This record gives sequence, structure tokens and C-alpha cells, in this order.
Amino acid sequence: MSEVGMEYSLKGVMRELLSYKSGVASLLILIFLIGLSIYTVTTIPPQKAIAMWRGENNMWIENPRNAAPEWIEYFVHKHLPRTIKVDSREKSFGIVKAKTPIPETNITQIHIEMSFTYDYDDFPSEVNIFFHAKYNASENAPLVRLYWVKPDGTKIPIKEFNMRDPNQILYLSVDQSIYAGITSWLMKEKHIKAAKTVTTQQILFGKLTPSLSQGKVEVEKGTYKLVVDATTYNKGDDVDLKLVVYGTVYGIAGTDHLRRPLIIALLWGTPVALAFGLTASLAISIIQLFIATISGWYAGIVDSIIQRITEIYMIIPFLPFLIMMAAFYKLDIWTILAVVIVLSIFGAGIKSTRALVMQIKEYPYVEAAKAYGASDARIITFYIIPKILPPLVPGLIGSVPGFVFLEAALSLLGLGDPYLPTWGKMINDAYNNGALYKGYYYWILEPSFMLILTALAFAMLGFALDKIVNPRLREM
Repeated sequence: MSEVGMEYSLKGVMRELLSYKSGVASLLILIFLIGLSIYTVTTIPPQKAIAMWRGENNMWIENPRNAAPEWIEYFVHKHLPRTIKVDSREKSFGIVKAKTPIPETNITQIHIEMSFTYDYDDFPSEVNIFFHAKYNASENAPLVRLYWVKPDGTKIPIKEFNMRDPNQILYLSVDQSIYAGITSWLMKEKHIKAAKTVTTQQILFGKLTPSLSQGKVEVEKGTYKLVVDATTYNKGDDVDLKLVVYGTVYGIAGTDHLRRPLIIALLWGTPVALAFGLTASLAISIIQLFIATISGWYAGIVDSIIQRITEIYMIIPFLPFLIMMAAFYKLDIWTILAVVIVLSIFGAGIKSTRALVMQIKEYPYVEAAKAYGASDARIITFYIIPKILPPLVPGLIGSVPGFVFLEAALSLLGLGDPYLPTWGKMINDAYNNGALYKGYYYWILEPSFMLILTALAFAMLGFALDKIVNPRLREM
């Protein structure tokens, strides 16, 4: 079998490819990536993915911020908190709501109890209360009193206030007035002065022992209760609320600083990476193939012009030029792809392919084709390209990771598509928000793993194909 003379059938190539471990491994990874891409595009359309990534309408407000993925538990050996949501509008176990009108007045007393079980080994990251009230803003706003009941029955007053907005949000974890109130209560009722490092959620979910003064708090597991006593002053007024106890872990990929699930970018990064890498590699390889064939076949002034253009392209600083264009024009992903193709048309591959054409054009069967009157177009299309194509396929496949990393690098520099969620953008966000020194390693590792997995799949496939078309590389 010669290096370029054998005709390769798809069935034969697949049979030989499956005889190599690297070929089998690469195909399995590619099947996974392609399947993941199809699933992503069909279940999360592009516009929906962009809207989700931009967090329109505060859709992620009830997600924990910078939460690690749930599988992190296997490394820390703790049962880490998940987000708990309790809504007074839902009729479920643990929710009690009673309305008591005051006779001969428009006043109504509303009593709400919201119970939930907390059995985790760590404290929640945040505690927020989202109100959903109905009242006339021009009339008296409802008076609300909040109490926190611990598993041992201890009742801690949280806050008493008149509502400012029907959809008011109470941020218990960062509200300094609430912190001052509960620490004052702690000092008065328990004679414990909490250390400055103790947080609101640690007091609410921790054991109230003297160790609080040293900043040492132990989680108190059991059934907790939020008690709400509200007074409304007009008929038809009502008060409801949702308690959100934010966890420290979330889903399979975790969340970022904007509470967005990172799984969105991990999923959508797959079809973007595959489409960008494959399209760029295929388009550039095909264009270079035809240019190199024309250059080698016609020789003379045509060859000279093409070679001089190629040499000029080879000395143009490709990446700085691309970065400059992306920085000035804020290109989308497909415009970036088009620019990459244009800047790579006259690449170094033209010279190596031209050398093959110069060799094949002297073969006897090509001379015979010219003798019986075959046109240049026919000879190029049916006699030369089919012979030089098989050796070029491994290079085509092997160049895909380079373009995948190029797109990721542009996104990492903040020069990628400003809307699409991609792996590079995940790494860029992680870098800008200090993920490594804050301990959010998953934020970097997850997209990096996907990039490496994609590059490994195409590199192994290209290597296996190279061994098929190049007998010198075959395993003994």
C-alpha cells in the first residue's frame, strides 16, 4: 500500500480506526460531546441561553451566590447546605396562616408560621425574605413583626417595621439593623457577647453557647420556624412571604458571582467550541487545498504570486491582529470565525500541500490524462485532489483544538462574543472575580476540563488517522 495511492472507504477507515485504542477513546469522547451539543441546542435555544446567562428579570435571585457543585461533598466529607425555600402562599406541611379581623374596624391580624428542617453540617450562605403583599400604597402600610424560633424553642425577635413596598426584600444576612438587634437580644437574654466574626446566619442556625464570644459556633440541627405577625389596616390587604435559606452548594456545576448556574455556560460552550473549531479547520483546510493545488499545477507566474502572498501572510502577526479587531469592533462569534478564516487562508499548509501536488503531477496516470485531452479542472478535481486529500485529513482534525483554544483565549481576554456563554467567558469571569484565591477552584477547573477533553479527543483522532494514512507510523 502506497502512502497516497490507496483509495480509502469509510468502512475501511472506521475498521482500522477502531483497531487503535486512541481511535476508540477519541470517538467515544466525540460522541459524548456531539450528543451534549445536540441536547443543549434542542433544550436551550440560543436566545433562551443568552437571556438566562444575562439573568433577565432577576431570574436567579433565589440561587446561592458562588455556590460550589454538589459533588464537592465527596472531598470535604460533609453534608453541605442546599437552598431551602418556604412560601406562605403554598398550602403544604409546616405552613400555617391565620387571619383574624378586628370587629368594627378595617384592621386584620395575620399570623404566619413557616417551619422547615435543617440537618446540614455547615451554615447557610445567606438568608433572605421576599414579601408579596397587597395593600394600597397611599394608605397605611402593614406593620410586620418577625421572630425566629430555634429547635429548642428559643424565640429571637428579628425585626419590626412598616412595609415600604409590596415586593420588599429583607436581606437578613447583611442588614446591620437586624444584626444589631439579635446581638443585643443575645447579650440581654443569654448574657453572651458574640464575637465580631460571628454572622447573622451563624446566630440563627448555631448553638447559643458562651463559645460565641470566641467566634466558635456549632450548627444546631433540627426544625426551625419563622413566625410573622402582621397587622393590615384596610380591607382586602394581605401579607405573604417567601423565606429563602441559601445553601453553599448548587447542582452539578455550582453558581458564579451573579448567582447564575454555571451548567448553562458549560453546556452551551460545547456546541460553540465544536462549531467554531470544526468550521474554521474545515473551511481553512479546503480553501488552502484548492489554492495549493492551483499553485502547484499551473506553476509559473500563478505559483509565484500565490507563494509571495503566502509568505506575506506568514509574517503577519495573526493573534495580535485578531485581538486588535475584536477589541475595536466587539465582534460576535460568527464574525470572529469569518475573520479567523480570512486571516488563515494563505497559511503555511499551502506550501506543504503544494509540494505534494508538484510530486503527483509527474505521475504517469496524470500524464496519460493530459494525453487523452482531460481539462485542467478535471485533472485537478479527479486525479490530484483525491490523492492528496487522505494525508491532509489528520492535519485537518488535529488543527481543531487550536481553533477551540483560540476562541477560548479571545473570550478569556474579554474579546469574544459579548452575549454567548462559553468556556472562555467562564474562565474570564472567574479570573476577574478572584476565583482562585477565594477558593472557587471549580469555577476554573470545569471549563478547563471541557477544553482539555475536547482538545484530547481531536488530537487522539488526528493521531490515529495519521497512522492509518501513513504506514511509517503504524504500530508494529
